[in-house]
Amino acid sequence: MTLTLSPVLPSAVGVLGGGRMGAGIAHAFLISGADRIVVVDIDPDAALQRVSTDMRSSLERGKITGNLQDWMSRVEVSAHAESFAGCSLVVEAVPEKMELKVESLQRAEAQLDAEGWLATNTSSLSITDLAAHLQRPERFCGLHFFNPVPASKLVEVVIADSTGHQLAGLAPQWVRALGKTAVVVKDAPGFASSRLGVAIGLEAIRMVEEGVASPQDIDNAMVLGYKYPIGPLALTDIVGLDVRLGIAEYLESTLGERFAPPQLMRDMVERGELGRKTGKGFYSYDS
Repeated sequence: MTLTLSPVLPSAVGVLGGGRMGAGIAHAFLISGADRIVVVDIDPDAALQRVSTDMRSSLERGKITGNLQDWMSRVEVSAHAESFAGCSLVVEAVPEKMELKVESLQRAEAQLDAEGWLATNTSSLSITDLAAHLQRPERFCGLHFFNPVPASKLVEVVIADSTGHQLAGLAPQWVRALGKTAVVVKDAPGFASSRLGVAIGLEAIRMVEEGVASPQDIDNAMVLGYKYPIGPLALTDIVGLDVRLGIAEYLESTLGERFAPPQLMRDMVERGELGRKTGKGFYSYDS
C-alpha cells in the first residue's frame, strides 16, 4: 500500500546531489508520499541506483509495500538543475565545500518560483554565510540529515537570522511528517550535533594517537559505560574521516584550536583510510 502524502509535505521535492546522503534524503521524501522526486547529480545513473537500492532495502525489510517499479516511477534523475522546475522544495546535499555549496544553491534557487523553499544539508557550514549569496534568504534554512538517512530518526533544523518565520515553523513539521524527530538549533558553527559529535570523535582519535587504548576498547568504554549506541571511532568510520576532517578544520577556524584535527586523522586521510567507504579506517571492513 502506498503511503499518503502528509498535508504539510511538499508534493514535489528536489535533491541536489545524488550521493549517499542525497539518495537517502530522496528516499525519505519518497516513502513519505511525495508525488515527485527530482534528483540532480553529475552522474544520474549512479544517483538512480543509490535511490533504487534504498527503496529495495525498505521493501525487503517490510518498511513499505508494493513493488519497486511503481515506487521508482515517481523518481526523476537528471544532470541539469533546470529539472527542478515545478519543485516546491529543493534540498542541497553536495560535499562540504563553501564555494561548491554556494554555486549549487544559486543554481537551484534560480529554478524555483517565488514561493519555493530551499534547504542545505550541511553538517557545519554557516547557514547565514550561505544565505548571504541567495536572492531569497528568508526562504532558506538548514536541514541536516544524518547518515544513513533511512535508519536515522534525527534531522537538525538550523535557523539563521535571515530565515523567515513561516519556514521556521514549516521545517520541523516536514521532519515530523518524514517520521523523524526535529531538533531546532540556532545557526552557529557546527550547530549542536556536529559540534559535540566531532569534539568527542577528535578526543577519541587523540587517545588512539597517544596509545591510551585500542579503538575497540575506546568504543566499548562509551557503548557499555555511557550507553552510546555506537562508539565515536566506529561512527567516524561511518561518517568518513575525510568528512570529519573537513568539519574539524572549519570548526578550528571558527571556534579555535580545541577543534584542531589530530595528526593521525590527517595521516589516515592522506593514506585513503576514510572508513567504511574505502574498506579501512579505525576498523577494517569487508567489500
